[in-house]
Amino acid sequence: MVNGGQKIQVRLPKNAWLVVFLLFVVGALNYLDRTMIATMRSSIVESIPMNDAQFGLLTSVFLWVYGILSPFAGFLADRFSRSKVIIGSLFIWSLVTWLTSLATTYNQLLATRALMGISEAFYIPAALALIMDYHKGPTQSTATGLHIAGVMVGQSLGFVGGWIAENHTWSYAFHIFGIVGITYAILLLFILKDAPKAGSIENIPLNSQTENRAKNNVKFNAAIKDLFIHKSFVILFIFWGIMGVVGWMIMAWLPTYYKEHFNLSQSMAGFYATAYLYPASIAGLLLGGFLSDRWSKKNRYARILIPMIGLAIAAPAVFAGSYTTVLWIAILFFLIYGLTRMFVDTNLMPILCLTVDNRYRATGYGILNMFATIIGGLGIYAAGALRDSQIDLNLVYRLASVSIIICIFLLWLIKKEIQRTSKTKYL
Repeated sequence: MVNGGQKIQVRLPKNAWLVVFLLFVVGALNYLDRTMIATMRSSIVESIPMNDAQFGLLTSVFLWVYGILSPFAGFLADRFSRSKVIIGSLFIWSLVTWLTSLATTYNQLLATRALMGISEAFYIPAALALIMDYHKGPTQSTATGLHIAGVMVGQSLGFVGGWIAENHTWSYAFHIFGIVGITYAILLLFILKDAPKAGSIENIPLNSQTENRAKNNVKFNAAIKDLFIHKSFVILFIFWGIMGVVGWMIMAWLPTYYKEHFNLSQSMAGFYATAYLYPASIAGLLLGGFLSDRWSKKNRYARILIPMIGLAIAAPAVFAGSYTTVLWIAILFFLIYGLTRMFVDTNLMPILCLTVDNRYRATGYGILNMFATIIGGLGIYAAGALRDSQIDLNLVYRLASVSIIICIFLLWLIKKEIQRTSKTKYL
């Protein structure tokens, strides 16, 4: 890779790709455990009577707790052992998943969802930071993309919970996956380790090896202050918030859009909204990671430029998908959106590494995660409010395409700000 004109050779630490594989599985379990409740609604309501608002609150309380705690969770991953934070998070949320199978009242079920939000909040910031610790050179984006692909596999497997609930009981699904997670956490105790220190990286100037600073110096208030004094991080914060609104808005309302505009059944609309989009998104993660890593060997800003290119394709794709009256054309354009929009996700943590002190990577990602989660939920609500005001989803999606263009501009500002401050680190 290139750093200020100086070519730097980077040797990956031992087990760097094994760590990505191990976390791929954890990421899949993370999202499977959190999403499968939505696929077994009928079974749960039959067992524990509740209205639609109460059922919706089961997911809302999870997101609220998860989002609010994300910055603190990220700080703990910066302050202590990342691998131990990951293993502890997996063990506790898996235990909570198992405890969910014992719930017999609504309040008990609500409590377990809140506890799951607490425990799962500690995973993503620590996992992505650990991957960055192992992958410091031209493998960052690919490694990140592979991990997030595991997350999306978990999302796409959410139907398994509904299938188990339909053929056995809803509690049986939580019982099974709770035990699977606990067992895997115990296994990781013997396999998953923190990355070796910077001494294993050859020829990187000592003044860029900030990971050698003692973790004891990492303080929460200092981390927050340090992050927000960087203009590039503030812009990234705004950027990821807007992307959260756009992503949640498009995904949450796409089945409704297909159903209403193409006169489809609920099941077929749901199929078209997920069966094509998830595989395309996983492909986008891997393609975006590969292109960024390959280009980064010659251009330091490749991890910013590739997402800009991806969004430049995604914006007109969303607009065209909302404009056409032909189903297969709409599916094609939203498939293109799913593919190219993921160029952002696979590069977000590498971009963060270009903008903040390495000591605060996980804290920074936790803050971004919190903001995107909270504002993304507001985006879903806002789209529903617009529909209540008799505003068509066509217009909502066209507004989303304009928002994506704004995000391209924000990425350009981040690139200009990094250039202006003349940062010397390149990780």
